[in-house]
Amino acid sequence: MMASDTTTDQPFVRGPFVDRRSTARRAHLWLGLLLVLVSLASLAVGASGTSLWGALLKLAQGEALTLTERVVLWDIRAPRLVMGICVGSALAVSGAVMQGLFRNPLADPGILGVTTGASLGAISIIVLGATLPAVVHATLGAGLLPVAAFLGAWGSMLLLYRVSTRAGRTSVATMLLAGIALSALFAAFSGVLIFLADDMQLRELTFWSLGSLAGASWVKLSIAAPVIVVAVALACTLGHGLNGLALGEAAAHHMGIPVERTKTVAILAVSAATGTAVAISGGIGFIGIVVPHLLRLATGPDHRGLLVNAGLLGASLLLAADMIARVVVSPAELPIGILTALLGAPVFLWILLRKRGLVDM
Repeated sequence: MMASDTTTDQPFVRGPFVDRRSTARRAHLWLGLLLVLVSLASLAVGASGTSLWGALLKLAQGEALTLTERVVLWDIRAPRLVMGICVGSALAVSGAVMQGLFRNPLADPGILGVTTGASLGAISIIVLGATLPAVVHATLGAGLLPVAAFLGAWGSMLLLYRVSTRAGRTSVATMLLAGIALSALFAAFSGVLIFLADDMQLRELTFWSLGSLAGASWVKLSIAAPVIVVAVALACTLGHGLNGLALGEAAAHHMGIPVERTKTVAILAVSAATGTAVAISGGIGFIGIVVPHLLRLATGPDHRGLLVNAGLLGASLLLAADMIARVVVSPAELPIGILTALLGAPVFLWILLRKRGLVDM
C-alpha cells in the first residue's frame, strides 16, 4: 500500500515541477543578494545626514561613532530594517500559503479575518484605551496597541478554527466562508468604534490603518520577531503538502500527504505571522497577493521554492517601499500602505491583463 502511495507521488514531485526547481534555486540566490543590497541601502538612506558608509569607515579606522550616529543607525534604522524584513516576509509567505491552500489566486491573509481581527483590537485600544485601568497603561506603555492587535488576531484565528473544525477535520470551504463572515463582523464592530471616536482618535486610526514601520524598536521586535520567524519557517516547510493539495484533498491523501495536519499548520502559521505583522506595522496591503503571483510567473508554481522566494522578495519590496516613504516627502514620512497600494495595484492589474492575453510583456 505504501509502495503504491509512493509510486503515485513520484510523477507529481518529479514531473511538472522538476524543471522549475533549478530555476527556484537560482532565484534563492538572486533574491537573497537583492535583500542584502536593499538592506544596506535601507541602513544608508534616511532624512538625517548620518551616513552608513561614513560610520563603517570610522569603525574600520578604529574610531568611535558619535552619539548621533549610534542612535540613528542602531536605535532607529536597524530595528526598522529588521521589522521590514519580518513584516514583508510574513505577508508574502502568508499570501503564498493562502493561495495554495484555497487554490484561489485571489486569496490573501486578510481572507481569514485575521487582519480585521487585529484591526479591531488596535481600534478598540485607540478609542477605548483611556477607560482601561492605569496599571494596564503603566505595565504595557507604548506596547498596549500592538498587544491589543495581536490578541485580536489570535482571537479571530481561534474562533475561525473552532467554527471550521468538526470531529478533528478542518473544512477549507467552511473556513473560507467563516473568514468572510468574521471579517464583515469585525469590520462592523470597528465601524461602531470609529463612529464613537473623536477627531484626534480618527487621525490616529487613519495613520495606523495606512501602515508604517516608524514605530520599530528593539523592545517591540524582541516580542514580535521570534513569533514571525517561527511562523514563517513553519510555513516554508509546507511546500510539498501544498503541491499535493493543488490536486485536491483526495489526491493529496492518496499521495501520502497528511492533509489535516498540513491545513492546521498552514492556518496556525499564517495567523501567527499575519496577526503579529499587522500588530506591529498596521495595515499594509498588496504584498501578500502580488509577490506570489510575480514569483509564479518567474519560477513556476512549485511551493517548495515559491515559499522561500516569497519571503525574500516580500522583505525586499517592503524595505524598498519604506525607503521611498522616508525620502519622497522628507522630512515628513509617507504612510507605507499608500506606496504598496500605488505600486502593487498596477502590477496586479498587469498580471490579470497578461493572463488574459491582453498585454505581451
